[in-house]
Amino acid sequence: MCGRYSLTSPPEAIQRLFRLSGPVPNLEPRYNIAPTQEVPVVGLKKDGEARGLAMLRWGLVPFWSDGPDSRYSMINARAETVRTKPAFRAAFKERRCLVPADGFYEWKAQGSGQPKQPFRIVRADGEPFAFAGLREHWEPKEGAEGEPIRSFTIVVTDANALLKPLHDRMPVILAPEDHETWLKGDPDEAETLLRPFPAEALSAFAVSTRVNSPRNDDPGCVEPVER
Repeated sequence: MCGRYSLTSPPEAIQRLFRLSGPVPNLEPRYNIAPTQEVPVVGLKKDGEARGLAMLRWGLVPFWSDGPDSRYSMINARAETVRTKPAFRAAFKERRCLVPADGFYEWKAQGSGQPKQPFRIVRADGEPFAFAGLREHWEPKEGAEGEPIRSFTIVVTDANALLKPLHDRMPVILAPEDHETWLKGDPDEAETLLRPFPAEALSAFAVSTRVNSPRNDDPGCVEPVER
């Protein structure tokens, strides 16, 4: 599961990590990204070679659907069924993307009557990274109302040893050397990357319950707290 994440790294770090062909806009730091918000996503340009960055809505809207439906959450796609589930299989085959991040959040249950404790998970070296994502383009049917929507989802897999005490799932984090395969490889090659990121390469620490509300999007969301 991945329901909140952050992207506070400077544009230069994003451009370097994702090998973007053009300049990166001066993105505002985001400390508490939540579903339905528009955030930066990296994908291949029309030439199929160069990489570009675009703002997409978090929560995939299938191209064949009637549009966004609040009854269904498509912020995550399970690695086990991403090739077969109708909502994701076309995007997995043709429209894989990289989702820039530098941390994400999970919540751990506490004692009876106590609120869950949020934890922030980052790379142990503090560097930004990429979630494995799928992107989609939806347009209203002829004669229907609505604006086109470009959206994405984050692929999740089994949790590693660090994350298991918090949740049984974790987002697929791609090593830099795997970015090219995820974007350009055939589905069989891409599927081999849908595995837990090494636990020793990540770090987790408790943060304030401020992150519980998407209205809070400031440095206080990422600062460690004592438990």
